[in-house]
Amino acid sequence: MSGRESLEFDVLVVGAGPSGLSAAIRLKQLAQDSGKELSVCVIEKGSEVGAHLLSGAVFEPHALDELIPDWRDKGAPLDTPAKEDRFLFLTEAKAFRLPTPPQMHNAGNFIISLGNLGRWLGQQAEHLGVEIYAGFAGAEVLYDPWGAVKGVATGDMGIGKNGEPTGNHTPGVELHAKQTVFAEGCRGSLTKTLMARFNLRDGVDPQTYGLGIKELWEIDPAKSNPGLIEHSIGWPLTPDTYGGSFLYHLSGNLVSVGFVVGLDYSNPHLSPFEEFQRYKTHPTIRPTFEGGRRLAYGARALSEGGFQSIPKLAFPGGLIVGDGAGFLNVPKIKGNHTAMKSGIVAAEAVFEHLTGGGDDGREVTEYQARLRRSWVWDELYRVRNIRPGFRKGLWAGLANAAYETAVGGRSPWTLHHKHPDHATLKKAGDAPPIAYPKPDGKVSFDRLSSVYLSNTNHEEDQPPHLTLKDAETPIRVNLALYDAPETRYCPAGVYEIVRSGDGGDPRLRINAQNCVHCKTCDIKDLTQNIDWVTPEGGGGPNYPGL
Repeated sequence: MSGRESLEFDVLVVGAGPSGLSAAIRLKQLAQDSGKELSVCVIEKGSEVGAHLLSGAVFEPHALDELIPDWRDKGAPLDTPAKEDRFLFLTEAKAFRLPTPPQMHNAGNFIISLGNLGRWLGQQAEHLGVEIYAGFAGAEVLYDPWGAVKGVATGDMGIGKNGEPTGNHTPGVELHAKQTVFAEGCRGSLTKTLMARFNLRDGVDPQTYGLGIKELWEIDPAKSNPGLIEHSIGWPLTPDTYGGSFLYHLSGNLVSVGFVVGLDYSNPHLSPFEEFQRYKTHPTIRPTFEGGRRLAYGARALSEGGFQSIPKLAFPGGLIVGDGAGFLNVPKIKGNHTAMKSGIVAAEAVFEHLTGGGDDGREVTEYQARLRRSWVWDELYRVRNIRPGFRKGLWAGLANAAYETAVGGRSPWTLHHKHPDHATLKKAGDAPPIAYPKPDGKVSFDRLSSVYLSNTNHEEDQPPHLTLKDAETPIRVNLALYDAPETRYCPAGVYEIVRSGDGGDPRLRINAQNCVHCKTCDIKDLTQNIDWVTPEGGGGPNYPGL
């Protein structure tokens, strides 16, 4: 495009998360070992590497051991070894200790900040010669005349709300590469367009998602128990809604606490944010936070479909890695190790493709073949039936999970995800309303004070990145039939219905400045009328230690 500078690389990686950085590191390791020159570039839409990374996170170091065997000597931020697992079933007033499922045993794992691990991985990549450009959002996939991906263009900076350049306008840059690795994470905006263009989801189940909401607390030192890992199911969710909590004690009197709600829920009155706040008021949970201080807040969607929802992963000129493809092991509640392994495998396949005299325009078919031979494929296959087993409710899901665990995932059948998450909502009149308590400001909070702790910011004078395909659908369909569920499923207060003084003339207001880039609206909007597109690079949340 006119006015854009172009840069050439052997490999371009879009997204500086665990999978993208692992791919970049492995590519440079292979080049170094073979004495070959290979230029690798990583772009990241966050203001810095790690700014947008959010996970629980209990980390399984399997893939890190393979990628950087001496990570301990190099100071990887894995500081809190897992010490004790607890698994609770909550009723409104009580907690019952249940046997911890085998997949959730965490001996040998670590409680970490994924953002801090991402920053460390970024440093390792740069030491190997990877070029990393933070604050640059991939806004457009570029194609060559034969239809193969030839790279991406970063978004223009300094475009006003009216779409015209401002005095601060800086054109985007075209980044061309022989292969482009898309590591955007869950529901990536570019990855979504690739899925459609290359029909990557043909023959696989719809992806199903969860919304994870997380806070970081500093608690009373007398209550700190570094290494304690606690999960719960049950209250406040009803048995027909998939989800549960996590509470992890880190060193330094810190606690990571969060709540995940499956986005295939059916009640349009449900608010995942309010469910999370309500969870913290449980008489067994609340004492952990009394006298403590909330430090940070964030939210992110995660891909829960598992094995049967993995799309075709390679196409002419590019590949998909990490949670953009959906490598989360749901029963383990872990996906960082599998995401990293997918990046490693992708790097090895790309390196072989580029150094073996292959055609630059051809797809790296060996990537998916290699992945099928790796431990990732076997791990996900063995748990493939557990998440879809919950579509008939909590009790049926637990019984199915117990059976699948007993047979080692070797059932002669595969359960399927039958409907995308946006198609599961009942109409408002057909679902029970939910009365949420007001926040107390001590343990439970409102959305706006929470968003403040996410350090979210967007340049106000820019085109909206939350766009509507039809401006009338939110009122004519969403409000009229479903009581505007977007005002509740968004964990950042982006969407609100405003009315004139007499209570009439309802209209949807989009507070894009609040957006924490969780992608829930792009997933759950019932008519798929909301389209999340890339804002200016450097915007969005800036998570400190989440």
